[in-house]
Amino acid sequence: MSEPVPESDAAESAPAAASESAASGGEVVDTDVLIIGAGPIGLFQVFELGLQGISAHVVDALPEAGGQCVELYADKPIYDIPGIVELTGRELIERLLEQIRPFGPVFHFNETIKVLEKRGEHDFRLVGAKGVEYRARAVVIAAGAGSFTPVKVRLEGIDRHEGSRLLYRVSNPEALAGQRLVVLGGGDAALDWALRLAPEAASLTLLNRSDRFRAAPASMAKLRELEESGRVRILLGTTTGFGESEGELDSLTVRHREGDTEERLELDRLLVFFGMSPKLGPLENWGIALDRNLVAVDVATFETSLAGVYAVGDIITYPGKKKLILSGFHETALAAFAIKEAFEPDRKIHLQYTTTSPLMHRRLGITD
Repeated sequence: MSEPVPESDAAESAPAAASESAASGGEVVDTDVLIIGAGPIGLFQVFELGLQGISAHVVDALPEAGGQCVELYADKPIYDIPGIVELTGRELIERLLEQIRPFGPVFHFNETIKVLEKRGEHDFRLVGAKGVEYRARAVVIAAGAGSFTPVKVRLEGIDRHEGSRLLYRVSNPEALAGQRLVVLGGGDAALDWALRLAPEAASLTLLNRSDRFRAAPASMAKLRELEESGRVRILLGTTTGFGESEGELDSLTVRHREGDTEERLELDRLLVFFGMSPKLGPLENWGIALDRNLVAVDVATFETSLAGVYAVGDIITYPGKKKLILSGFHETALAAFAIKEAFEPDRKIHLQYTTTSPLMHRRLGITD
């Protein structure tokens, strides 16, 4: 764990690139700040802490950075990021990852924090599900609405195919070219992936429970065009069973909404997009004050009721709170200043601008 660095000496060494940790059970990780959540707000928290000369490790339950931006609207346009007319959720995450590279954050993906214990002032011990122990001087919770898990398809025994022929997320769309695909769901994610995958698929069937789709009208119109051209088949109904061949998922049995008849759909991959289920999980047991399942904070510092633990983004509540990315960015800046002041209570923390400050330029790896 690094000691406070005098302002005049901070960040003299070359910036380090972001990296993914290979820490495993029994190992101990030391950091200034542990950030829980690698969505856009968690990533920008790395940036704001970095400007203050504070290092961070980032933990996230998902296998990559991005949170809701990648899981729920990776290819959807965002129009309310200042100075950027339009970009997708995935593009925003890519830009944030590039922006925080100078500060060398270390990521711990597929990891959830089970235990948070305050041992003293600026001394926290956290334990992840993998058995890794994290020691930090402060903690920032930036977990969106909590840890997200996909809503699963309810067919007994089908979960053994998860990760092979049953997918709740698509990490390599090119690998699905030429395959018989069945997509379950009627929201934006289901339609977005159906539209993206249909042109290269051998066949694509989209199954929704009813004729009420929860996707953008433009996406629905495009899907109907693909249906008319024969590239997509739209079915309304429910799943009742599945079939296997040599231990691999190879078909899905569907009961049609009209006529109460059943049909067997042969498939190579089953893609399920029923949405993500937010859960607070272990956070509920950390002794932090909650207000209607959201974390209560001091709006001047974004510190929670547990001194040294801060929270930003959609997981928090306060009068006038708006669940906007822009609002979350603002919260990270105030939290970073508060953490700096807590680490160095006897030092006056001066506001410095990235435009003109040589210190900020050194920390950002900029050569004047």
